[in-house]
Amino acid sequence: MHDTAALAGRFERVVGPGRVLTAAEDMNGYQQDWRGRYRGKALAVVLPGSTPEVAEVVKLCAELEMAIVPQGGNTGLTGGAVADGDRPVVLLNLSRMNRIREVDVANNSLTAEAGCILANVREAADARQRQFPLLLGSVGSCEIGGLVSTNAGGTGVLRYGNMRELVLGLEVVLPDGRIWDGLRALRKDNSGYDLKQLFIGAEGTLGVVTAAVLKLFPRLSVSATAMMALAGVREAVDLLRFMQEQIGNRIEAFEILSREQIEIVLKHGHGLQSPMALDAPFYVLMEIADSSPQWDAGAELQNLMEAAFERALIADAVLATDIAKTERIWALRHNISESNKRAGFTVSNDTSVPVSRLPAFIPLVTGRIEQQVAGAIVCHAGHIGDGNIHVIAVLPRDVYATPEQCEEAAARVNLIVHEASVELGGSISAEHGIGKMHVERLERFKPVLDLDMMRAVKAAFDPAGRMNPGKILRA
Repeated sequence: MHDTAALAGRFERVVGPGRVLTAAEDMNGYQQDWRGRYRGKALAVVLPGSTPEVAEVVKLCAELEMAIVPQGGNTGLTGGAVADGDRPVVLLNLSRMNRIREVDVANNSLTAEAGCILANVREAADARQRQFPLLLGSVGSCEIGGLVSTNAGGTGVLRYGNMRELVLGLEVVLPDGRIWDGLRALRKDNSGYDLKQLFIGAEGTLGVVTAAVLKLFPRLSVSATAMMALAGVREAVDLLRFMQEQIGNRIEAFEILSREQIEIVLKHGHGLQSPMALDAPFYVLMEIADSSPQWDAGAELQNLMEAAFERALIADAVLATDIAKTERIWALRHNISESNKRAGFTVSNDTSVPVSRLPAFIPLVTGRIEQQVAGAIVCHAGHIGDGNIHVIAVLPRDVYATPEQCEEAAARVNLIVHEASVELGGSISAEHGIGKMHVERLERFKPVLDLDMMRAVKAAFDPAGRMNPGKILRA
């Protein structure tokens, strides 16, 4: 047993008074994920303000043989930032480490600490006539460390890639407390293993990401947004290919939403409205953009939609003619998680399949869920350009009234979606990570040799298994 008061005193000598939380009422917000699905039990929440403080906390945890759960904005969807209660755990929240250390305009790079909120990073880039393109619904609360650790994606992956493509360098505190300074702002460095990639997507199981060098891009000068109605997923795939052939990488975002998903957003999204009638099964939200102010994005998109209509790729469309309408269109996408949470118990999957197989994947999983999970409303939303359409089952609370009923149904939904993804050559996780939720599924669907290599990497960095135990790999 650990003396909590004595423990807090030792950590406070490192991070300062008031920066260690041990009272239940103070720790509640850190102890569970934002959906309330997972709840942990940490001995303390420690709030360091610098990388040296993180290093000293990690060393102290090693001395005390305590596990560490790194946490950022705690906006994850798989329980990856919740303490595992099987052993003494300290929850290390990095939100105080929120400085932007440097913006290098000539190098198109920005160095941010792990606790920087994504919206603030985007604003800092914009102030220097640059953009950091990562964008997702939790932009106002998710933090850079968590985005790196989960290899986050978002709506811009089609054009810019996910965090693996957007990170140039990292600073990481290793499980023994050493600080690895990999904050290099290089686009070409072939001097051995690319060590930073080990920590991107590792969900804090190999070390604590404390800062990152991020890629910036020229700020976009012109853009245009449209919402298009389609008969099915096949038409969406064909529409994307047509648009890419016409304007290449000027496609900033290309998101698909099922009618059922939009209807939930309209019902539970606090006054949101659709800019067009919902009489088609699927809708695409598309933005095209460029840094050249001479390009007429609106006229270009209007012409493209007319050509797509002639080819029977779209059934109807609306072009945003002002900022208000643009925001109204994208609000349908960015309010999905919150709206689904209000609608019922939500099971959101994060699988990916080759883009060419999406027309087979979507009806396959929809039919299986509707047949096997009573009362489930099956919705689809996501990034069709990278094969990552989220399959979402919203379960009515009057039917699934107990946690046991919810978890049993969730397990059934997840198994259906994962089996279908693997059948079609896909992955059980595209951008949310494995966390606590999918550990057993990973063991089931990942090849044995892949798991052996992952365990070898884990053992090399964290032989005592103290870093975020029970996440990705079984503790």
